[in-house]
Amino acid sequence: MNIVVASSGGPTSAINASIAGVYLEAVKHSSINKIYGAFNGIEGILENRLVDLREQLNDDGAVELLKNTPSTVLGSCRYKLPKVEDDITVYEKVVTYFKEKDIGAFFYIGGNDSMDTVCKLSRYMKENNIDIKVIGIPKTIDNDLMYTDHTPGFGSAAKYVAATISEITRDSMVYSAKSVTIVEVMGRYAGWLTASSCVLKERGESAPHLIYLPEVPFSTEKFIEDIKIKQEKHKAVIIAVSEGVKNEEGCYVAECYQSGENDAFGHKYLAGVGKMLEDLVKNEIGCKVRSIELNVMQRCSSHIASKTDIDEAEHIGSKAVLAALNGETGKMMILSRVSNNPYKVEIQTIDVDDVANHVKYFPIEWINEDKNNVKNEAINYFLPLIQGELNIKMDKGIPVHFRIKK
Repeated sequence: MNIVVASSGGPTSAINASIAGVYLEAVKHSSINKIYGAFNGIEGILENRLVDLREQLNDDGAVELLKNTPSTVLGSCRYKLPKVEDDITVYEKVVTYFKEKDIGAFFYIGGNDSMDTVCKLSRYMKENNIDIKVIGIPKTIDNDLMYTDHTPGFGSAAKYVAATISEITRDSMVYSAKSVTIVEVMGRYAGWLTASSCVLKERGESAPHLIYLPEVPFSTEKFIEDIKIKQEKHKAVIIAVSEGVKNEEGCYVAECYQSGENDAFGHKYLAGVGKMLEDLVKNEIGCKVRSIELNVMQRCSSHIASKTDIDEAEHIGSKAVLAALNGETGKMMILSRVSNNPYKVEIQTIDVDDVANHVKYFPIEWINEDKNNVKNEAINYFLPLIQGELNIKMDKGIPVHFRIKK
């Protein structure tokens, strides 16, 4: 049989490592002939845009370079697969194409919305007795997929966020005047990535002094009061805030700074909470204040990627192939933490139905009583995920990235 791998949703620093994992495992098995990659996720399947990965990854150096390249060389999409009852022709088209290409297994790398696609496709295959395995490989910097201890891509993003806030702290402390720096971090529903900045405390850093997450209501009045209290001890107050924080009424705090537009899955495009809070501090406190939106840098900064993250992303891609060869389908691969010290995980499978369209929130019990920081349990959880550095190939002082030859 032949197999195909694709990716969907937001990029990370670890997607290509999972593609490499799928490839490296597949080439070991004589039962697998062609190893395809589909450009732009499920859209590439529907539009006949495949690439032969054996031709692209024909030496060890290429595979290693792929693993250390950020984003996804196969591109991505935000395509929402319709329900079968709404448009069966899409499913028929996918199956027809898979049969033409002799595809026996489809591996989809993605987050919550991608697992929705895995769920729908695998269910259609089962209900129609079609022997094509569909396996989900998790990835998201949001770390909000159910049942997996964490998601590939998250550890590298967390490492970047913590390192960047550490550098921001050094910069902010050079002046004697009081200042406030607000760092806006990605996280629509769950505050895992913003909370991960707490690892700086493990090495004696006091920043970030305040951390605000979507899991608890945000009050602008309390926010100003929190800053004033911190300013009694710190001349430079550093704040980490999730883009998705909401007020008591459940509205995004920065709604007036946003476009109001939605993506294909009905999610609002978020941004602007940092700027909104900057203006608030400027008006209410009057000290020097700036906001910093980390934006896409936090999900694709492979120059500071976590080796633990990249290694796990490769291994989970490899295990996905083994799961399909063992007859599993309609599953998502998960990382199950065995121990913290020494850090150890096992890779298992779970029914993707249990994952799709659910959100794993940051634990409320790990948030402090004042709802403006996190507890030590969070540090113990995050710290193993950011360990290790990669041997990045450089050229003229710049990291070298793998590119698909067209």
